[in-house]
Amino acid sequence: MMKNEPQEGRPASDLIDERIAELGGWRGETLARVRALIRQADPEVVEEWKWRVPVWSHAGILCTGEAYKSVVKLTFARGASLEDPAGLFNSSLEGHVRRAIDIREGEAIDAEALKALIRAAVALNSSTPAVRRRS
Repeated sequence: MMKNEPQEGRPASDLIDERIAELGGWRGETLARVRALIRQADPEVVEEWKWRVPVWSHAGILCTGEAYKSVVKLTFARGASLEDPAGLFNSSLEGHVRRAIDIREGEAIDAEALKALIRAAVALNSSTPAVRRRS
């Protein structure tokens, strides 16, 4: 399959597996590690594939996982509303809604702090009533 071919109908987990393999090296390893931590923090997390990137959701988007040349970026959709006692957020700090964590090659991931942040994002999403459409 060519990189730009449509991905419709394929399970998001397969597309994320492919993205991790395609990246390889430290970026693939980092994305795989983050994915595992997200699943540990929230066994009910839903993996999605949007905007050509992995997306993890539970009662709304929790975060996305993007890979750039020098960082793997986890962008939390509602990060500005989350407590971050470990100070993981180090990017997109100026916004009023999102916050991100840039992980560089060789940097350790604070697994317990990341899992706590994921659980906090789930709690925040779950505490906000979903907008219901009437047909």
